[in-house]
Amino acid sequence: MSETVLADTSDAPAPDATAPTAKRPALLGGRIPLARLRDLALVPAIVVIAVVGQIVNPIFLQADNLINVLQTMSEIALLVLAQTMVLIVKKMDLSLESTMGLAPGVAAWLVVPAGTGHGLGLLPGAWAVPVTLLVGVLVGVLNALLIIRFGLNGFIVTLGMLIVLRGILTGISGGQTFFQLPQSMLYPGTAEWAGVPASIWICLILFAVAVVVLGWTSFGRSLYAIGGNVDAAKAAGIRTDRVLWIVIVTGSLLAALAGLLLSGRLASVASAQGNGYIFTVFAAAVIGGISLNGGKGTMFGAFTGILLLFMIQNVLTLAGVPAQWIGALNGLIILVALTISRITGGKVQE
Repeated sequence: MSETVLADTSDAPAPDATAPTAKRPALLGGRIPLARLRDLALVPAIVVIAVVGQIVNPIFLQADNLINVLQTMSEIALLVLAQTMVLIVKKMDLSLESTMGLAPGVAAWLVVPAGTGHGLGLLPGAWAVPVTLLVGVLVGVLNALLIIRFGLNGFIVTLGMLIVLRGILTGISGGQTFFQLPQSMLYPGTAEWAGVPASIWICLILFAVAVVVLGWTSFGRSLYAIGGNVDAAKAAGIRTDRVLWIVIVTGSLLAALAGLLLSGRLASVASAQGNGYIFTVFAAAVIGGISLNGGKGTMFGAFTGILLLFMIQNVLTLAGVPAQWIGALNGLIILVALTISRITGGKVQE
């Protein structure tokens, strides 16, 4: 009899012990709609800017103007995509803007005919795209090596890399602009697919892939886990170093591709290409809900952030506002986004 009673009492706590774990999925599930609503937070602002833009100038919503906005946005949007991945894992890459200039700059230096185009003419034009992407990968590998293998501060490493890469581009170009680019470099920035610039398609496809990867794959979940708590991610069996390598190198590769799109559209590579772009990139990421402390934010939010910025810039241009004020506006938008985030209790940027 006593053994039976003991058996009954030992089994009794089991339902109570499992009760809290049973409630956790429901709690997590309850937060998913809120997360989705935060992803859409900038959509009303985009609609408002579209209405204001149409009032300011009737050409704002015309197809040609909208395509122009999306095309000029597509190059920096790829930098935003790259920076978003890096920020989610609680890192920061300031060198993306210099990679955007150096990667196509090295390619142009090697393939553009000597003399007239300021190049060396050492390689055939078909090598331009592979060289551009390779330079991007090499920059990413060097960044990852210093940050992950040697444990150096990512902010300082990429700041130093930004300066070094900018100096190299200025050195190989002699402060001049490469032109007479081969057709392979012009194609990504000038071609049209189904009547729409190829750069827009490339940008949208890459963002769509990023949305799927971050939202529905184990690799994407590992990024958020690392950004939230790298020690806990390691304890969970995530190979954090490998994930960080992939993120940093992929970010630099995307920056090189962005430089290729810009060079193709402008049919040249300036010695200052990409300078100052990093401020717009951070502005778009912050107002898109990306946390500077890692582990939070989505690709859709980042995309709406850069789209909103470029729509505002276009409205100001159509309204005749001097371009010099746009930089100040980007900084103001960051401050307003931080303030709203604090007031609403989301604390996204803390």
